[in-house]
Amino acid sequence: QVQVVESGGGLVQAGGSLRLSCTASGLTGGDYPMGWFRQAPGKEREGLACALWASVAIYYADSVKGRFTISRDNAKNTLYLQMNSLKPEDTATYYCAARRRPYDRCSGSGDEYTYWGQGTQVTVSS
Repeated sequence: QVQVVESGGGLVQAGGSLRLSCTASGLTGGDYPMGWFRQAPGKEREGLACALWASVAIYYADSVKGRFTISRDNAKNTLYLQMNSLKPEDTATYYCAARRRPYDRCSGSGDEYTYWGQGTQVTVSS
């Protein structure tokens, strides 16, 4: 059984930083593309970034390029999202997700991800 759990959200002032973590268990047989998404109230889900293997990272949202960094530690089955220079518009629930099969391609579309965490809230105050 696959389980995906995010952590690290919280309340931070604008300009501050947070690091989100995502631990995935039950994914066997290879490296699964894993991504970070977010959804703010009243807005559509937004694909932020995806990591494949230990060194391949793809960013999909222009709004976070240069401020957010995705990384993964395969030995720990953990995905990270380092968020710097946070802005009030970054306030959202952040989700981690994995694609269904190992060696699938990264994607910025949440529809292509099968395994999802419960989300962690990030609130940035002005």
